[in-house]
Amino acid sequence: MCLAIPALIKSIEDKEAKAEIGGVTRRISLWLTPEAKVGNYVLIHAGYAINILDQEEAEETLKLFEEIAALGGEEV
Repeated sequence: MCLAIPALIKSIEDKEAKAEIGGVTRRISLWLTPEAKVGNYVLIHAGYAINILDQEEAEETLKLFEEIAALGGEEV
């Protein structure tokens, strides 16, 4: 099973970006989504942005992840 996680692009340099995922900043590749811009939410899988999401969809997905973690007794 594969999982892609929404992340917010904070900055872009060439084909790489710094993206925030749950308060943690990671470097990701934009080779598959060259049209992504700062402020976009993207789906991240294996270090690559694979799709651009609208803000509402991304925030709803992140909220669901938080609810799943809470049900499992984990602190988010």
